[in-house]
Amino acid sequence: MKQSKMDLFKIGDKIVYPNQGLGIIEDIQLEDYFGEKFKIYHLRLLANDTLVLVPSTSTEEIGIRKPISPELIEDMFDYMRNGTVEVTMNWKGRYKENLSLMKSGLTRNVAFVLKRLYYLNLIKPLSFREKKMMEKAKELIVSEIAEVSSSSSSIIEQKVLDNLSYCFRDVKPSLES
Repeated sequence: MKQSKMDLFKIGDKIVYPNQGLGIIEDIQLEDYFGEKFKIYHLRLLANDTLVLVPSTSTEEIGIRKPISPELIEDMFDYMRNGTVEVTMNWKGRYKENLSLMKSGLTRNVAFVLKRLYYLNLIKPLSFREKKMMEKAKELIVSEIAEVSSSSSSIIEQKVLDNLSYCFRDVKPSLES
C-alpha cells in the first residue's frame, strides 16, 4: 500500500482544504486501484456540505493540512495589525500571484492576500474578481481562527477587520470605493 507523510489524519479530524476551507474526515477507506491499495479520505467540507474523496497520497500535493495551532492565532492578528504591503498595480500579475497564494492553503499566505486586497481596496476600487477573492480570503481566515479558538465567526471577523483597519489607519481612502 502506498503511504504518505500525511497519513496522520484519522476519522473525526478537522482539516483545511486549500481555497475551500474547513472540513472534517468522515471516513477512511482502503480501496484497490489497478492492483494497488490506496487509503482514501472522505472529507466533508463544512462551508457547503460537499463530500470530497482524496487519496492519502495526494493530501500533501493538494495542500490539505490540520488547522493552525491556537498558539499561532495571536501571531496572525499581529501580522494583520502591523507592517506594510507591497502592491503591484499590474492587475493581471497581481491576480495570478494572489490566486497562487490562495491555492497554497497556508494561513499566512491567505492572510497576506487579505491584507494586500484590503489595502488596495482603500486606495482604489477593486475589480469584481478581486472583491470576491478578498471576501473568500476573509472567510477562510475567519472560519479557521473561529474553529481553532472556539469563538464565533462574527467576533473573529470583527477582530480581523479591526486589526486591518489599525494597520492602514494612515491610508486616505479613495472616494471612489
